[in-house]
Amino acid sequence: QVQLVEAGGGLMQAGGSLRLSCEAAGRTFKDNNRGWVRQPPGKEREFVAAIQWTGIVTYYSDSVKGRFTISRDNAKNTAYLQMDDLQPEDTAVYFCAADRMSMSLGLDAYSRDASTYDYWGQGTQVTVSS
Repeated sequence: QVQLVEAGGGLMQAGGSLRLSCEAAGRTFKDNNRGWVRQPPGKEREFVAAIQWTGIVTYYSDSVKGRFTISRDNAKNTAYLQMDDLQPEDTAVYFCAADRMSMSLGLDAYSRDASTYDYWGQGTQVTVSS
């Protein structure tokens, strides 16, 4: 059974930092694009960031560009989201996700449709106070 397990959420004051991790179990994702999606209270899920299977190419939403950094460690089958300069509007449940397709080059599809991913974690709450 494939599982994506997020960790690292919590409560933070505006301007602070948090680091989310997403460890995969049940299969390797070293050849698969991975990403993060969030769902603010009362809103639909929205794309946050994606990272190519190579670990070289990344893609961010305009709202987090310059503040968040996505990375991966294929040896640990884990993806990360470093979130700096957090703002109250970053408050959301954060989900990690992975694509079933191997060695896909493009990342912009995930920004157009956040539900493109095939595998999902259970989500972790991030709350930012002003």
